[in-house]
Amino acid sequence: MTDDDDLTQEINGNGGDDLVSPQDFTYEHPFEFELGGSIPNFTLRYETYGKLNADKSNAILICHALTGDHHVAGRHRPEDKRPGWWDHFIGPGKAVDTRKYFVICSNCLGGCSGSTGPTSINPATGDPYGIDFPVLTFRDMVRAQKLLIDHLGIRTLHAVIGGSMGGMQALIWEIEFPDMVKNVIAMACAAKQNTQATAFNTVARAAITQDPNWLGGYYGELEGTGPRSGLAVARMMAHITYLSDFSLTSKIRRTPEQLPGGRIATGEFLRKITFPIESYLHHQGDKFLDRFDANSYLYITAANDFFNLAKDHSLDQSFAPVKARTLIVGFSTDWLYPPWQNREIVIALKRAGKEARYVEIDAIAGHDSFLLNSPHLYENTAKFLDGE
Repeated sequence: MTDDDDLTQEINGNGGDDLVSPQDFTYEHPFEFELGGSIPNFTLRYETYGKLNADKSNAILICHALTGDHHVAGRHRPEDKRPGWWDHFIGPGKAVDTRKYFVICSNCLGGCSGSTGPTSINPATGDPYGIDFPVLTFRDMVRAQKLLIDHLGIRTLHAVIGGSMGGMQALIWEIEFPDMVKNVIAMACAAKQNTQATAFNTVARAAITQDPNWLGGYYGELEGTGPRSGLAVARMMAHITYLSDFSLTSKIRRTPEQLPGGRIATGEFLRKITFPIESYLHHQGDKFLDRFDANSYLYITAANDFFNLAKDHSLDQSFAPVKARTLIVGFSTDWLYPPWQNREIVIALKRAGKEARYVEIDAIAGHDSFLLNSPHLYENTAKFLDGE
């Protein structure tokens, strides 16, 4: 089989959309990070859906959110109970229609789902990088994605789509590679990380690094090791920011699950009482432990906090290179990246003379609304991708 045959298989291997298989792209050259430091090579794990057309003009890149991964749609095995995290949004006849488009989604650089990150082996030591992995930014993630797209022989992306952290990467794509991106859809995001979001991330990182089992970041790769308690608390805290009060309340009762008997006179009462929200959050934290690495969480939340498109210029000036059409979608109950931060992006793009529009969706689920069923989102996405 020739190299061209290998690439054809790599591109069209998941064309059926029902069952998908992850693939690995390895860049066998040094990669320099924006804030300094380098690694001798890296791997991105990714999946593709649909088929690339003859002139390679129908490709859409999906950028995942903070704890997402490459498995955006379909199933790996027939018996899988749950499909990819955006399966209701991507597939045949769906908002991102894989009968029309060739969809690519990779686990980000610094991640822990097959892509190179802190859990990967440092060839200089033979041990996991741990906190010796270079500090990374969203631009580093985007530059790594660009190398994957180049590897696939794609010169133009019909669209880059993402929500939350993925939306911020989509904005970087249209700034850094304006001749390559025709359309951008960014949801539930911002032009810079707000102070409240950074505050939550700061406390989450403290929960991890103050766990005695963090071991200065060198807790190794043995199953069940590392700062599991700290990571669970970090996830619990983040999960609160993803939901609205209404959606939290709808999941639980407001009365305590357990009230201690007898006379309540001391702080012992506080140790014994349990609320339904407590059980729910502990469940969210516990189930996170087997799929995410604590050091990756430190690195990726820090990348979120570094993000600021107006750091070196005004926001209008930052958008000066943009040639893509841009659709920004905000959600009414999102208090992590509230609607005003989404609108701010469109205002700046228009001031810079760019084609941009804003859609605000009345949703009840808070920040995570972009991940849930939404006919309004589907309709706006499909029309925008069709050029309307």
